[in-house]
Amino acid sequence: MQEEDLHREQEMSEISSFPDDIDLIITALEREPKQRGRYLISFGEYVLSVHEDVMIKYRMLKGNVFTKQELEEIVLADEKQRAYVQALKYLERKQRTRKELEDRLRQKELSQTVIEQALQRLQQEGLINDELYAKQWAVQRVSSQRKGKAWVRQELRQKGVDKALISEALSEVSQEQEYESCLVVGRKKWNQTRGEIMDRKRKTGSFLMRRGFSGEQVRKVINQLIRENGEAEEEMEHFSFD
Repeated sequence: MQEEDLHREQEMSEISSFPDDIDLIITALEREPKQRGRYLISFGEYVLSVHEDVMIKYRMLKGNVFTKQELEEIVLADEKQRAYVQALKYLERKQRTRKELEDRLRQKELSQTVIEQALQRLQQEGLINDELYAKQWAVQRVSSQRKGKAWVRQELRQKGVDKALISEALSEVSQEQEYESCLVVGRKKWNQTRGEIMDRKRKTGSFLMRRGFSGEQVRKVINQLIRENGEAEEEMEHFSFD
């Protein structure tokens, strides 16, 4: 178990052992040496670990008094802050979908309620936006990575993007953009393939279909490649890439 998860379990354990119905006075505060932005708050023999933002919000200063019920609320607030900060760390590396962040936060054994509140906060702040993510992903994968729309659709589904948002994103990628990408990778594959024309058509066609291009796009590209190579164009109806 990672260190921050262990801290969370320790906090809950300490709270359950705190005495009821008495005033709990903060006797000491100190920074956690291995946890940036976190403090150890002592109530005599009892200790809580909380994030600095939570400590400031609840005015957890030496000499201030709390009840056990108030501290339980603070622990919950700290868990929410932990989920939010952890999500920000994931977003520092690269943009992610809501579902990807949810899955990563679940690995931290946070409650679903806490995760949902953290994700809602991130959405309100514009830090996660599946609609924008899907549009940028679709353009980048088709234009730069030379993938077909079917490939991109499957990727976005795996990332948990809503079907309607996927369709909207793919609709903004023109047929011409997809055709150009299909032609670029198709030409490279065609030139690398040896054998009779039917063998080259099968191998190139299968390759393009695996990259997510439609049968219609593949047929257009292969006809173009045949023309470019000065081959006698054959009827394509008997040979389907669908």
